[in-house]
Amino acid sequence: GDYDPDPNVNAFIESEDVETVQLCEQTVNLGNEKIGPQDFELRKVLGKGGYGKVFQVRKVSGKDTGMIFAMKVLRKAAIVRNQKDTAHTKAERNILEAVKHPFIVDLMYAFQTGGKLYLILEYLSGGELFMHLEREGIFLEDTACFYLSEIILALEHLHRQGIIYRDLKPENILLDAFGHVKLTDFGLCKEHIQEGTMTHTFCGTIEYMAPEILTRSGHGKAVDWWSLGALMYDMLTGAPPFTAENRKKTIEKILRGKLILQPYLTADARDLIRKLLKRQVVQRLGSTPNDGEAIKSHHFFKHINWADVVSRRLEPPFKPCLSSEDDVSQFDTKFTKQTPIDSPDESTLSESANLVFQGFTYVAPSVLEEMNRPRIIKARSPRKGSLYHHAHLVPLRNSFGSRHSNSPHLHDEMMEVVNSGLP
Repeated sequence: GDYDPDPNVNAFIESEDVETVQLCEQTVNLGNEKIGPQDFELRKVLGKGGYGKVFQVRKVSGKDTGMIFAMKVLRKAAIVRNQKDTAHTKAERNILEAVKHPFIVDLMYAFQTGGKLYLILEYLSGGELFMHLEREGIFLEDTACFYLSEIILALEHLHRQGIIYRDLKPENILLDAFGHVKLTDFGLCKEHIQEGTMTHTFCGTIEYMAPEILTRSGHGKAVDWWSLGALMYDMLTGAPPFTAENRKKTIEKILRGKLILQPYLTADARDLIRKLLKRQVVQRLGSTPNDGEAIKSHHFFKHINWADVVSRRLEPPFKPCLSSEDDVSQFDTKFTKQTPIDSPDESTLSESANLVFQGFTYVAPSVLEEMNRPRIIKARSPRKGSLYHHAHLVPLRNSFGSRHSNSPHLHDEMMEVVNSGLP
């Protein structure tokens, strides 16, 4: 085939137009305060993946004492910026000022110790947008419109800073305590902690990825507008637009599959999805130097006042029901029930254990499998238990109103139905 079955997003880092700003104490911390692990008390585990762990922490000393934050423990991280797109010089010390935006997660502190990088971020108690999507099955168009409008402004801001997101998907969209969007893991390039025999340099979700990333034929700003289209399709129909029972077939569909637009979508929604999911970059809405302007003026957003969006004046469709500032009810209990322990630094581990941690650097940290995910990737949506269902013209729901059954038998039958319905 004319695509890379195992694309490694690092390829573009080697091009000369790219500047890599390592995230570390020098590039992140503004004040004179010396920060270290001793300044934070571990409270809860919020998530875990190939990249490391995310904890809820409380600052116990210095400035912001008593405040709740999220702490990501990684091997190493950097923000990768396209120099053509930015007026900033390599010497710019503080990358955070560049990425500050109402709809982008705030990075507060960074420190390194024992071979690991600790990033302290604002704690977003609303959890992942995809938890709400999972619960609802599909979003009404007004609901999708709200989230998409906030996401568009965040992407435009990153693009102005020379940062391309590349990995927009429901898991990367968090909600704050009021229900507004916060993008996380943007433009980051991190070292992956490889698990045993896992050889994918690029594991995890590819359903939202632009065709030109998969064929390694480009990685301009327009890749994010394709992903926005895939995300919009998922919000309105219950699954991403191109899915199949394995990676190879999914990539084939992204590159050549027919876009099926359900009849219950409004004309405006169908038109916008069609214009965002153009395989030819030059035809894709948002591919001109004006970036997101053409998307914002599309009829789907006709009722949106963009000044109200950026000032967070729009009423969020879901307001998380929270009891306190450190409420973890919107996170997966699989993680929050665990005892929070920061694992010992791998450099102190035995040599055989060290082999497990052969890291490699890559862009978009969330393009990875959860460490405990089985090797065989069946035709499951990135959201747990949801099946791809393009044979159906209406969103598939079981009698309990959840998205889809998790039963493997139903799943295999479904795939037969879906596959037999395809030419």
